[in-house]
Amino acid sequence: QVQLVESGGGLVQAGGSLRLSCAASGRTFSSYAMGWFRQAPGKEREFVAAISRSGGDTYYADSVKGRFTISRDNAKNTLYLQMNSLRPEETAVYYCAASSYYTGEYYEWSYNYWGQGTQVTVSS
Repeated sequence: QVQLVESGGGLVQAGGSLRLSCAASGRTFSSYAMGWFRQAPGKEREFVAAISRSGGDTYYADSVKGRFTISRDNAKNTLYLQMNSLRPEETAVYYCAASSYYTGEYYEWSYNYWGQGTQVTVSS
């Protein structure tokens, strides 16, 4: 089992940047693929980005490609999401998640463990 705690959310103006972090504890962090999802008010939770166990492979939703960067530091048991050029419609609670699967990076069903989320608010 792994416990996940997100941080780094906050209020930012449109066009600004934020860096989210997700600290993991429990089982070996490097044994999990990791992902970021977000849920805006009144909407379903959606995939944002994912990264393989080694960090060698990354996956992004089309809407964030070129603006967001997912990374991980297995020595520090930490996952990151660098978000640039933020848009008001990206206001949401952002969740990190851990997956023991070797497929399904884009889908919630493949993630076994979830953090509590961190609020990101982008003002226009």
